[in-house]
Amino acid sequence: MGKQEDFVLRALEERDVRFVRLWFTDVLGFLKSVAVAPAELEGAFAEGIGFDGSAIEGFARVYEADMLAKPDPSTFQILPWRGEGPSTARMFCDIVMPDGSPSYADPRHVLKRTLGKAADKGFTFYTHPEIEFYLFKDVPQAGVEPVPVDRSGYFDHTAQSMGADFRREAITMLEAMGISVEFSHHEGGPGQQEIDLRYADALSTADNVMTFRTVIREVALSQGVWATFMPKPFTTHPGSGMHTHVSLFEGDQNAFYEAGAEYQLSRTGRQFIAGILRHAREISVVTNQWVNSYKRMMFGGEAPSYICWGHNNRSAMVRVPMYKPNKGQSTRIELRTIDAACNPYLAFAVTLAAGLKGIEEEYELPREAEDDVWSLTERERTALGIEPLPRNLIDAISIAEDSELLADCLGEHVFDFFLRNKRAEWDEYRGQVSAFERDRMLPVL
Repeated sequence: MGKQEDFVLRALEERDVRFVRLWFTDVLGFLKSVAVAPAELEGAFAEGIGFDGSAIEGFARVYEADMLAKPDPSTFQILPWRGEGPSTARMFCDIVMPDGSPSYADPRHVLKRTLGKAADKGFTFYTHPEIEFYLFKDVPQAGVEPVPVDRSGYFDHTAQSMGADFRREAITMLEAMGISVEFSHHEGGPGQQEIDLRYADALSTADNVMTFRTVIREVALSQGVWATFMPKPFTTHPGSGMHTHVSLFEGDQNAFYEAGAEYQLSRTGRQFIAGILRHAREISVVTNQWVNSYKRMMFGGEAPSYICWGHNNRSAMVRVPMYKPNKGQSTRIELRTIDAACNPYLAFAVTLAAGLKGIEEEYELPREAEDDVWSLTERERTALGIEPLPRNLIDAISIAEDSELLADCLGEHVFDFFLRNKRAEWDEYRGQVSAFERDRMLPVL
């Protein structure tokens, strides 16, 4: 048994841990959890904990159901919201087959596999997400519009603000779990918050995003409110995104940085952006996986609808943030499409795969979008070669079904299940009669 496993087993005794929650994620990004007694953990490290994979969304068919969850000791943390007394801890798991091989259905493995391809080229992939969400006064009820906890706006500071108290408690809890927070503030919508996590390698960040969503919900419930990462909960208020800053490092050197180049952006960085832009329509079904995701991106503002890049241009899909003198290591690009309701393992995997493709094939970066893309006419956008992202989920599915890059990155099993599930979601949505239709038509037809 390795040093990390030994550390965990010692910590169980020293911290009086009575329960260990083993976490993993299904294909759609929902967190799964099984609790084990500390006495079972040594066996779990060696052999894994068996479970029925056919009962988990997208994991296995009934005749190949046996799977094992093997805890990753580097992810061991005490759950701070469990209160005083005996502790509860958690670890993320890798899912393996009975013969010990990685499960083709495990999103964490999909990301690890893509990170492995980057490592073969000498690259480490770092991500830094800015996560937005809404706080409501009550648990949402069908047919009733939720009430935000406040009426504040972007960066507002208000006395006795529930949002500020909430953010303080949530950040304290995140820091207690080893998740570093860089910024937090009120966002543009009423009751809308943003918390930005410090940059880390993409696997750690994906684990952190899953933990973050759990912590935010736990803190909300403890304060008698409801947190949601739904991309667009209100028609008239901004949606919630997860703008993600990404960079590649070669050893200790930022591969996106080149002194003296335009925006200090290296050829590698430009090719990476070109890869994301060329494959943007294909990967959209993963970065924006819900029917509701496309309503966030329909009407401009902070959410992109068109495939373009720009320097400090917040209407662009990919933004190159302003260069800070003497801070070449911080050179990065910001992808503004990803929303907070994605599966972070798959979203980071397809983003990296698209960028690597740009580097491998030496894609040329198209011309920068200097204008507010939303203020241009369709004719002007066409003249500039600026294509739209998919307008809705069915467009995204249709494009993704023909994508070699997506099939290769996700693997046949995840690719097939994911798209079948998304088609079922679209079919169910398409058959729903909405309040919009009733309000428009019942009075006049």
